Amino acid sequence: MDFKVSFSPQKAAPAETETVPVMILGAGPAGLAAALYAARAELHPIVLTGMALGGQASTTHTIENYPGFPEGVGGAELGELFQKQAERFGARLEFDSATEVDLSRRPFRVKTYGGEYYAKALILATGASPNYLNVPGEKELTGKGVSYCATCDGWFFKGKNVAVVGGGDSALEEAIFLTRYAETVTIIHRRDALRAGAILQRRAMEHPQIRFIWDTVVTEAIGEQALRAVRVRNVKTGEERELPFDGLFIFIGNKPNTDLYRGQVEMDERGYVRTNMNMETSVPGVFAAGEVMDATFRQVITSAGMGAAAAIQAGRFLEHEEMSAEHS
Repeated sequence: MDFKVSFSPQKAAPAETETVPVMILGAGPAGLAAALYAARAELHPIVLTGMALGGQASTTHTIENYPGFPEGVGGAELGELFQKQAERFGARLEFDSATEVDLSRRPFRVKTYGGEYYAKALILATGASPNYLNVPGEKELTGKGVSYCATCDGWFFKGKNVAVVGGGDSALEEAIFLTRYAETVTIIHRRDALRAGAILQRRAMEHPQIRFIWDTVVTEAIGEQALRAVRVRNVKTGEERELPFDGLFIFIGNKPNTDLYRGQVEMDERGYVRTNMNMETSVPGVFAAGEVMDATFRQVITSAGMGAAAAIQAGRFLEHEEMSAEHS
């Protein structure tokens, strides 16, 4: 059900400063879903897209697990569809990035490269970034064999041989998941012992499809149109060799994009924004959705759902504020 609150964006002096009912930082699935719901509620949202429209999902070659697309959909294409749908109902996307955010008082001040905004409600949807190996070929082959999400891309490697980089819980969980599809899964770890929990270690080590290469780092992803091999180096002996793999899954951690809000809103020890079930942060009027606060699911569908919830709550927050002002 849509709710409608009668707000109109208003210009303020100087000309490059604007006051808006709802501002959304980030244009991934969470941000664009929030934009759609806020726009349909006539909250006139402005979305700061940052540098990547569509978020991390836009780098995925094909998304097979988003409902409504039985044949799959390209990550960039899905992002464009999200954008068009939000804009159809009046969301305004600004291809600009926030450089400074002040959450100490309302309306919240958001400074960008292009100007300055004041928002009565703010939705943080700046997502998270995977930690990269930063080796030759990694960037060029992302979506062509190099992946950071087994749930997203594992299906494409049925009967293939893949490598997983990492030694923590996420790496082992994803490696075990990949055995549903891949013929073999080789875990490449820079140390001679894993950091994952004991139960996960046992499950991985006892799995007939999982192999290990210890004391080793990946130094290059090799391929043209698709990954065909990785170059590795033993950190103890210095020996280098080339190993044939169809897929390279990198799980060496994620970093939430929350530096702008650090010290202004409550976060956990890893830097993820803390919210309650209603996407409310520790600052009234500030909401968060998607991977900026979700270190568990990290899926397009869950991020979109959280974005919708954040927009609904932002509308209720502004509606309650307006009603309170009328009765005061």
